[in-house]
Amino acid sequence: MTVFARGGAGRLLLGLVILGIPLTLALLGPLFVGAPGPRAASFTSGDGHWLGTDFVGRDVWAQVLLGGRSVVLVALAATVLAYLVALPLGLISALTHRTWLEELLMRPLDVLLAVPSLLLILLVAAVLSPGTVGLALLVALVNIPDAARIVRAAAAEAAARPAVEALRMQGETWWRMAVGYVGRSMTRTLAADAGIRFTGVLYLVATAAFLGVGVEPDASDWAVMVDRNRTGLFLQPWAVVVPALLIVALTMGGNLLFDAVLEKRKHA
Repeated sequence: MTVFARGGAGRLLLGLVILGIPLTLALLGPLFVGAPGPRAASFTSGDGHWLGTDFVGRDVWAQVLLGGRSVVLVALAATVLAYLVALPLGLISALTHRTWLEELLMRPLDVLLAVPSLLLILLVAAVLSPGTVGLALLVALVNIPDAARIVRAAAAEAAARPAVEALRMQGETWWRMAVGYVGRSMTRTLAADAGIRFTGVLYLVATAAFLGVGVEPDASDWAVMVDRNRTGLFLQPWAVVVPALLIVALTMGGNLLFDAVLEKRKHA
């Protein structure tokens, strides 16, 4: 237990540090950006640009401060939206005694689950040209089937316990059984899934933005910075390396943090 406590605390601290740096820059960075200055030559260093300039001559550090909020907020919104739909679908499917209702709710999700997430996003984006809100909705949509299946599996296990049957015999309402008992029983499972899902959503949002879905070609966005500045990688690498490292730190730090928290609860 002592060895685990030390290792778990170290992993927790490491996750907090790795995640905290890009998260702080993403949420607070725009507050410290002043008025945009005059543009310089593309992919140059010096002249007050300590990380150099980007493909259109903008200060890279200013773009780094501005570019994280969209990635983080879209990922958070997509994760929350996915669960807002997946939770009721999964709970109803697990607790209903009507097979036709379960089939009606879950079979359409199997169709979505069969299509690769990024391919579906690109296909829809080719027709509708979504903005930031549209990107969040698309990413949420492709995450609903898998999230609903996990919710259903966790809820079905809790619903099979004698306590739920006792609640039914006492005449308790569906809401009381679903939320009051089953919902609380699967909290740990959902917390584990939420941590993993958020990092996956971050990857999907960044990849979609890198491919130009939901963002403008010159938007202040970390993924767009990687895409648009890669032509000058060997002239001015910071315009690509810094935003790429921040995206990696977001996903890796999130994974480390959630793993450490869940492992700590497991051994508590």
